[in-house]
Amino acid sequence: MWLVRPAQPDDLEQILEIAGTQSARLSSTLPKQSEALASKIEHSLASFAGNVPEKDAPRFLFVLEDTNTGQVAGTAGIDARAGNGQPFYNYRRDALVHASHELGVSRRVEVLYPSHSLTDQTLLCSFSIRPELRHTEAFELLSRARMLFIAEHREWFSSRLVVEIQGVQDENGNVPFWDSLARHFFNMDFETADQYSSLLSKTFIAELMPPNPVYVTLLTEQAQAALGQCHPMTKLNLELLLREGFHAGCYLDIFDAGPVLEARTDAVHTLVTSHRKSLHGSQDDAGDQCLIAAGEGLAFRCTMARAEETLDDELKVSVKAWKVLEKSAGDAVRMAPL
Repeated sequence: MWLVRPAQPDDLEQILEIAGTQSARLSSTLPKQSEALASKIEHSLASFAGNVPEKDAPRFLFVLEDTNTGQVAGTAGIDARAGNGQPFYNYRRDALVHASHELGVSRRVEVLYPSHSLTDQTLLCSFSIRPELRHTEAFELLSRARMLFIAEHREWFSSRLVVEIQGVQDENGNVPFWDSLARHFFNMDFETADQYSSLLSKTFIAELMPPNPVYVTLLTEQAQAALGQCHPMTKLNLELLLREGFHAGCYLDIFDAGPVLEARTDAVHTLVTSHRKSLHGSQDDAGDQCLIAAGEGLAFRCTMARAEETLDDELKVSVKAWKVLEKSAGDAVRMAPL
């Protein structure tokens, strides 16, 4: 069976291995260096335990585990507050109208405004999975388990959710938007800047990026075409999030111009359709396939199994699923249909 649980220090090497298998770049919130990743896992464990210092924002990192082998096959994260105490930078896509009454000329020009309006919204991040699992139920479990965690710990998270989708990048690693704009100010390649953003304070973005609006017409044709477009390897994730009720707003990733999705937390599909039930046993794997989560904080577990609902708000599942969730008869669980 597949299980989503909090990341542990022993998972570090397997997470780094997953990072090396990705065709598209990972979210900048998941560092690829051992020391930085170990620090992120440590902070995540403190967040699950509710022991994060008041000056820091909770950040949670989950892993997808094959319970038959113990192998870690993916990661997914939640930053309770985007920016984690610092500005969370994006570009806001808008337009200006340039007009001359004397000449009788009026033209609408698209403009990108530096923005940190999404700071402190809850951010879904660090999603990565082994390539062979992209078209399986494990992919959906890994992404949606975060929604069940939010539902069970609603007071920890904001009223809105955001997620950055990776933008256009060619087979050689070139990023049209970065190459047309940011590279002139950072004097470094995209991969280097992306790693800096995962390891250092985000203030370097504000220090180096132009503070003025950017006229889209001054960008290359390739960069203009990339605005709001996602990397081909992220389309499955994008489609899943759209089904959850996310939508692409006016914000773009500041590095690659990928779309930034937004949703009202309490309107997300998994939260709306999830219900608390009392766990009970079943002698077989009867019923419909669904997501089942149990436990709070560090004890959180989420799996996918067949289950039957009763009129008494009981959820009957196999003993095998009990063991994966580390629960017993009568314990409370939260379920959501696929």
